[in-house]
Formats: sequence, structure tokens, C-alpha cells
Amino acid sequence: MVRDLRSEPLTGRMAEAALAHVRESRTPAEPRPAATVILLRDTAAGPEVYLLRRQRSMAFAAGMTVFPGGRVDPTDATVADSWSGPAPEQFAARLGCDAATASAYVAAAVRETFEESGVLLAGPSAETVVGDTSGDDWEADRVALESRELGFADFLHRRGLVLRADLLGAWAHWITPEFEPKRYDTAFFVAALPTGQITRDVTSESDQVAWLRPADAVAAADAGEVLMLPPTYLSCADLTPYADVAGALAAASDREIPLIMPTLRIENDLAYLETT
Repeated sequence: MVRDLRSEPLTGRMAEAALAHVRESRTPAEPRPAATVILLRDTAAGPEVYLLRRQRSMAFAAGMTVFPGGRVDPTDATVADSWSGPAPEQFAARLGCDAATASAYVAAAVRETFEESGVLLAGPSAETVVGDTSGDDWEADRVALESRELGFADFLHRRGLVLRADLLGAWAHWITPEFEPKRYDTAFFVAALPTGQITRDVTSESDQVAWLRPADAVAAADAGEVLMLPPTYLSCADLTPYADVAGALAAASDREIPLIMPTLRIENDLAYLETT
């Protein structure tokens, strides 16, 4: 059974930030656009999701278990001539934003997935996906993208690749609560691990990675074995009914995607999150 997060008070740093925000009437930070990918693979026991635990030294979501993802980069808006698949307007309609923003979300999702897992949702044509990306030349490009020495559009041009937008399915849209000092307006996508590619523990932002069945990820969070923010926890919970990756991807095509920004409820000096 999925926990009702509204009945659980915030603790630790999040509780301190929430209470200080209310008591001091702080001005909320402007949310920055970001994107994340729920990477899926089939196993005999059912589909699994790829999860990373963020370094405890990180300024945002320290120690939290998350999907690969991150902030939209200015170069993400320049990939129009390397795009294959549904037009940005189709993603915009699903995510409730304009086409330019949707295009940047999709590009950031593909770029961040490569930076944080070594998995690249791109190919030489609209019908193909690159194979093994674990070689030294791919790793050099991944590091250059991560350090922003290389722009994503330049990377695709140099490699002769097109971004495979058709491999992504819009899944959710969340905005960080107003009390957080760092806030993000994040589009969530689902995608299957491409044949021939493997995930690698490569990003400097995480200290642990794992493939888990969605139900097992939810159970681990319920048991306090991992820490998850509501978007990660509820996305895993939403994936538990599906028997295979194809089912989850098919569900993404017509899934309702409300824009969710958790709000605060204060009771007896305790802070609670309302997600509906």
C-alpha cells in the first residue's frame, strides 16, 4: 500500500526550511526548468527502474534516491535540426507548456540521462539507436557534456546523431515547493533502456546506483532504507501495476499529467506537504 504522504510531517532539513519559510515570510525562489527520465528495463520478475542516490554534499536533494535528470541547459534549446519523433508541440500539449519549453525539456532529459547513466536516447537515423556507449571516446564526450565544455547540439552534430524524441513518454510534471531555496519545474519522462546499451555508475553527483522493481523501490522507501522526494516515490508507485516496459510506455501516451506543486500545511508547529 502506498503511504499517504500528507499524513507524515516533514523532518530534518526539509522541516527546518519549511517552518523558516513560513515564520519569516520568505520570498519563494523562481523555479528553474529541469527534466528527468524514468529509465526502465524488463526482467523475468517484471520491469525495473534505474535509481541513483545523490551525494550527501549536494545542495539540492542531498542523500535522496532519484532518477537521472537535472536542470535545462541553454544549449538544450538548439537541437531542433537534430530532432526525430513527435513534434515539440505534442509534448507541450501533454506537459502544459509552450513548444520551446517542451523541446528544451526533452533535450535536457536525453542529455542528462547520458551524463548520469551513460545511456543515450539518440541514433544515426529516425529508426536506429546507438549501441554500446561505454568506450573511451563516448566517455570523453560524456565528461565534456557534464562539465559544459561541450554543448549538446554540438555533440549531436559531431556524432551525426538525431535525438530520438519518440523513445520518451511524458509521465509527470512537478514544481518544487515554495519553501525550498532551490526550486525546479521538472518534466518527468519514461523510456526503455535501448538494446545494446548498459547503465554505468559514472556521474559525480551520485554515490550509489541500482535497478529496482518499482514496488521494491516503494517498499524500500516505506521501510526507511532509502530517502525519496514525493515525485520519485509516487512515480515508482504509479509504475507498479505494469507487467512490462511496453505497458508502461503505452500508458504514457494518454496518461493525465497535472502540474503538481506541493503546498505546506502547518499544524502544531509541524510541517506537512499537500500534493493535491
